[in-house]
Amino acid sequence: MKNIVVVGSQWGDEGKGKIVDWLSDQADIVIRFQGGHNAGHTLVIDGVTYKLRLLPSGIVRKGKISIIGNGVVVDPWALLEEIKEIKSKGVDVNKDNFLISESANLILPFHR
Repeated sequence: MKNIVVVGSQWGDEGKGKIVDWLSDQADIVIRFQGGHNAGHTLVIDGVTYKLRLLPSGIVRKGKISIIGNGVVVDPWALLEEIKEIKSKGVDVNKDNFLISESANLILPFHR
């Protein structure tokens, strides 16, 4: 099994999202392993614009499994809003194509 890892060294804004999207077309599984909803990336696929902050890029590709890993800080409200937004654009998000690590960290209102 071949693995490809994309890691930034500039504290964000290096274009990792575009690279991961490009690679995700060839992948079976796309994992977001760290970060939170404070940063994001925009994908344009077949003329449709997707703004992702927590969801891995693979979520917009049919037949891919997307995983939020244990290094991601998840704001459940932001995640639900993001899922609602991409579902409105025809993306299917379900238990067969989207998983969250049980060790992922949560941001709750009292953390703010």
